[in-house]
Amino acid sequence: MLVVDDELRSQEAIRRTLEEDFRVLTAGSAEQASALLEREPVAVLLCDQRMPGTSGVAFLRQVRQRWPEVVRIIVSGYSESADIVAGINEAGIYQYILKPWAPEHLLDSVRNAVEAQALQRQTARLDLELRTSTPALRQRVSQRQQQVQQVYGFERIVRAAGSPLDGVCALAAKVARYDLPVLVLGESGTGKELLARAIHYASPRASGPFVVENCAAITDTLLESELFGHKRGAFTGAYEDHVGLFQRAHGGTVLLDEIGETSAAFQVKLLRVLQEGEVRPVGAARPLPVDVRVLAATHRELEQRVRDGLFREDLYYRLAAVTLTMPPLRERMADIGPIAQQLLHQVAAELRRPVPELPDGTLACLLAYPWPGNIRELRNEIARALALHDGARLPPEVFSPRVLQGHGTGSAAAQLAALVPSSGTLAQRLEVIEAMLLRETLLRQRWNKTRAAQELGLSRVGLRSKIQRFGLEPGA
Repeated sequence: MLVVDDELRSQEAIRRTLEEDFRVLTAGSAEQASALLEREPVAVLLCDQRMPGTSGVAFLRQVRQRWPEVVRIIVSGYSESADIVAGINEAGIYQYILKPWAPEHLLDSVRNAVEAQALQRQTARLDLELRTSTPALRQRVSQRQQQVQQVYGFERIVRAAGSPLDGVCALAAKVARYDLPVLVLGESGTGKELLARAIHYASPRASGPFVVENCAAITDTLLESELFGHKRGAFTGAYEDHVGLFQRAHGGTVLLDEIGETSAAFQVKLLRVLQEGEVRPVGAARPLPVDVRVLAATHRELEQRVRDGLFREDLYYRLAAVTLTMPPLRERMADIGPIAQQLLHQVAAELRRPVPELPDGTLACLLAYPWPGNIRELRNEIARALALHDGARLPPEVFSPRVLQGHGTGSAAAQLAALVPSSGTLAQRLEVIEAMLLRETLLRQRWNKTRAAQELGLSRVGLRSKIQRFGLEPGA
């Protein structure tokens, strides 16, 4: 890694973050960095944007010409859109990281950059093989395509037998075969992008690109340029033509994530693209035809936003030929066990740790929590637990207090109303409430029956009888 920054404190902060995983070189100016690049093999270059003598973009433009294989990253405290666009177009930067940065985010970005460079080299090698052995490479590409389809297939969306996701995946598999727009609804962290990717790889467009754009992450101007492209000189910082994601996804699928966050002005432009099947890059005189399937996703109640006048009704019906809803984790509690096991293996591999066992008591603790942040929150909790505990078994106490107490972000009354059945006699509904209270107390007391009985005003014999009656043993 080569870090170029005129501030020594910034150099040292980045070096300390990366030095455990990489060999880190530092330079205080573009001249020093060029000298290092002449004699050192550099994989990734992290450069400040504003330095004495030259800007980061100007320096990285030179690096792009002389050392094109080096992955280029801007680290800056300034977020002007002109700088970002110039960095993408002129210097071909891999990522634009804003200060103050989080160490985990910076480390992940650099690891991804290293992987991107390795993939570029692999692609170059495959291109060479393509010229010398077309049939063999064609067969290899076909095999890779089949592997990708298996990795992102509906059956790889982790769930328990009889999960509510079964119906969602079955319907998605049916509509995947037809070139229909699909709108995926669901709370944040429920796996909407995973479902959209499965739809793409189960469709006739599986061999084409799958492109994702988060519509809430950038401004309208940048979003239009990113999706539809722009011509050189269309606006300040547009130094060369830029091919939009719709053109790059030609023959494949575009997922517009968080479509509910877009403005009315952008919705008009998107509607025209969907109606006409063509895009007009910013500053272009003529539109260009594109052949893409559009999937959209949002955590918003899009029909309500239509009624409130915040989302165009005609665009809604263009996007929602088929609507699929990903249920939140609290509505498919049986899925928590399989998902937790998969996340445990994934996070342990990322942290380079052996995979610990998930005891019944820990699983019962996870099942008692409503997970308002869904799978994303579950993953964070598992990562936290692995970081705090080194044993062969993952005990409940390494999770956050809110998970141990079984409390979510909603009110207690709302959680209770969601769990109590809406039909049945009064006695049957009271039994459900009693079982819930017993279970919550046992979890909080770490299954210590003496303390639980004292808190509930029961004898140990009476508590044991109720535990057996309701099937509340750990892991039941």
